[in-house]
Amino acid sequence: MSERPIGDYAMLSDCRSAALVGPDGSVDWLCFPRFDSPAVFAGLLDGEAGHWSVRPVGPAETSRRYLPDTMVLETTFRTSTGTAVLVDALALGKRERGHSLGEASPGTLLRQVTCTGGQVDISVEYAPRPEYGLVQPVLTAGAGGLVAHGGSQVLMLSTALEFRTAGSTARATVTLRPGVRLGFALCALPAWGDRPKPWSQGRIRRRLGDTGAAWRSWSALHGGYTGPWQEQVRHSGRVLRALTYAPTGAIVAAATTSLPETIGGTRNWDYRYTWVRDASLTLQALATAMCKQEKSHFFAFLAQAAATQLERGVDLQVMYGIGGERDLSERVLPHLSGWRASAPVRVGNDAWRQRQLDVYGELLDAAHQTLPHEVRLDRPVGSFLHQCADAAARRWADPDQGIWETRGPGRHYLHSKLMCWVALDRAIGLAPALDAESRVSDWQRVRSQIREAIEQRGWNARVGAFTQAFDSGRLDASALMLPIVGFLPGDDPRVRATIETIGRDLTDSRGLVRRYLKDDIDRPEGTFLLCTFWLAQALALTGQPHRARQVFETALAHANDVGLLPEEVDSGTGEALGNHPQAFSHIGLINAAHAIRVAEAAHLPPG
Repeated sequence: MSERPIGDYAMLSDCRSAALVGPDGSVDWLCFPRFDSPAVFAGLLDGEAGHWSVRPVGPAETSRRYLPDTMVLETTFRTSTGTAVLVDALALGKRERGHSLGEASPGTLLRQVTCTGGQVDISVEYAPRPEYGLVQPVLTAGAGGLVAHGGSQVLMLSTALEFRTAGSTARATVTLRPGVRLGFALCALPAWGDRPKPWSQGRIRRRLGDTGAAWRSWSALHGGYTGPWQEQVRHSGRVLRALTYAPTGAIVAAATTSLPETIGGTRNWDYRYTWVRDASLTLQALATAMCKQEKSHFFAFLAQAAATQLERGVDLQVMYGIGGERDLSERVLPHLSGWRASAPVRVGNDAWRQRQLDVYGELLDAAHQTLPHEVRLDRPVGSFLHQCADAAARRWADPDQGIWETRGPGRHYLHSKLMCWVALDRAIGLAPALDAESRVSDWQRVRSQIREAIEQRGWNARVGAFTQAFDSGRLDASALMLPIVGFLPGDDPRVRATIETIGRDLTDSRGLVRRYLKDDIDRPEGTFLLCTFWLAQALALTGQPHRARQVFETALAHANDVGLLPEEVDSGTGEALGNHPQAFSHIGLINAAHAIRVAEAAHLPPG
């Protein structure tokens, strides 16, 4: 069983996959060659499922940071005898710069430890366990490192260090003196191909430097936001880029699977896929800084992944594999105990089978914010978005599973109806670009029908708020989206009442917001950082920037030491919960910061 707090982990990315590293220098999660590939190290989910640690022998004070404007991690260990600095990165392609990040990533984890003062005894423990811990490979020492055989991959650990092996674990210790550095490179190749070649120490050093330069070049192109929390906003942009699968432009919801929403509960889902909703909101969050290549790349991915679905009258799938796969059938890995015994551990996600009508609105809202309105779009993208608008017009009155993917009978969720209204509202503005001027009158008619239904059946005067579903008395934080998407203005009394009611009844003692109060699957869950950022954004839109700032700071306080945000926070302990890091939380941060900046500027005294 894994016990380390979720919030302790930093993420590495090569824009194809991800690794999670603890503050003690232990890599407890790594998938090769894609985000959704079987893990080589899965110690995050079971202590016996693999890790790779580089750490001092004995006690040490530890501090960490990402090198400026990068996703290269630097961990400093201070011991009683000296100081050592560990630098970790997933290598990007040689001399990749700007928008090309991840196009030629070699699938290699680089690590380099350097003594910067005194002397430090370093311990290295290497325990690869491919296929989520099912494979205990044979370790063989050779020229330039260790080779691990077993399963479908061969792993090559390049190192100048001599290891002692016992079973499928290798250990070594070394004393480092000032200026001495030791590098490692871990890569994987198909078991039936050529034997992997070791990396030299010089190559490891050069590629670490080049990977840092690659990230800095991307950051230089995406520094458009200035204002409150500037560094956090820009860092969140890098995190979102790090969660992007470069070959297709797909964006994963998180880097992990099965980290629970409740300790000991069963809400343990695989988030290493592309939700249409999450990816679209990512584009919105980065709209002021995103460049044309990334926008068009994402819409082209969706048009390809969803090709013919809407034409055949099938619902737009709510999520896809990062290569465009449609079948994401869920299965359980019974040999893994789960983080803090939170079982089952799952791979795949059966939410792909659900109907979620909100996706049409999120897609068209992202298109409205990021694509030109008057210039005819390329036919595949324009046709796809046109079909999305028509689907929203046909299906808006149907029940669905809603934004939170409830695994029960469909209901008439307010958020789903709202986002169908958004789909038509944005499609009307995009009509020239979609070659759809002839559809505008029909879209306008249905848009009016949706508005009437939301205002009549979504508002509950007894509760004093717009509620979770039509004719319901249950609160839901997704109602905060009403002013955010422009359905109603911030000064509408029903909007203000909804915000006040959610702030009072869905907010815990820490000031964080729950999605809702009751749950049909599990015990009460933690609070959602995304919903807390929504509250901050909604307060800003209602002309309350001071309160918005307070709520924003409350959510931001739950970022870890390297600025990564979880999905949820335990109301009792304040611990991070859910898959990590969470794209949705970083999206919420960016959008709320922007809204507060605008609100504060509007409230400045003249002069």
